[in-house]
Amino acid sequence: MSSFREKYLTNIWNVPNVLTMIRLALIPVFVVLHAIGHAKLALLVFCIASATDWLDGHIARKHNLITDFGKLMDPLADKLMVCTALIMQGISGVFPIPAILIVVIKECVMIYGSTYMLLKGIVVYSNIWGKLAQFSFILALVLSFWHADFELIALPIDRVILWIAVVLAIVALVDYTRSALKTLRETAA
Repeated sequence: MSSFREKYLTNIWNVPNVLTMIRLALIPVFVVLHAIGHAKLALLVFCIASATDWLDGHIARKHNLITDFGKLMDPLADKLMVCTALIMQGISGVFPIPAILIVVIKECVMIYGSTYMLLKGIVVYSNIWGKLAQFSFILALVLSFWHADFELIALPIDRVILWIAVVLAIVALVDYTRSALKTLRETAA
């Protein structure tokens, strides 16, 4: 445990990591606001959290502030925020439960696989499919706050984008798995 602590919990106080921690802290705020019926405030919190996702990565790369903590916690914060928002919209009846279950299972597999790889010293970086899926999930979630309006015009665009995101997420999982297995084979040789 001490090597884990030394590797992942030292030198964590930089702007990108603080933004990641803020994103994690915004998850319960989102849940409470959503649960008590303040949907638009919950949406604002979700948008702020999504902006910190982009901002922390940009700052980390631009100023060479990439840390092991950030490599571990940034994708975890992203997954937790998106899954939480999907679940809340599922509970509200906006999004179909099967889509949410697929995403949650996929994210659990990704968390397990990424952690396994990270403990072997291998960082699994996001690929184009993962980035497209993440963007699509965020877009679907933002649009879902106007789901009732879309239903009035018989165009559930939020659900269409959600299912596109689900397909992209599955493609990303297959690509991550293929890449991880190749890397494991190469490091074992």
